[in-house]
Amino acid sequence: MSLEVTTMSKVIKVVLFSTALGVALSLSSLSSFGNIQIAKKEKVACTTCHVKMGSKDLNDVGKCYAKKKSLKACESGTKEGKK
Repeated sequence: MSLEVTTMSKVIKVVLFSTALGVALSLSSLSSFGNIQIAKKEKVACTTCHVKMGSKDLNDVGKCYAKKKSLKACESGTKEGKK
């Protein structure tokens, strides 16, 4: 009987770990999906706002977009600053 209990507890631990891992992966993919949605909405590459592909670090346009939620306002502001 103790062998059955030990086996059952191992199965429960594996199931719980797998569930926790699945939830963690799902939640982490939600944040990256949001970025892909923004790129599609604005019709620009991710590197328009990010310093490099796959990076969470934002360049000046990305920092501006985070505040204003408008790429048009941010791009015009950066072009004016370069003149």
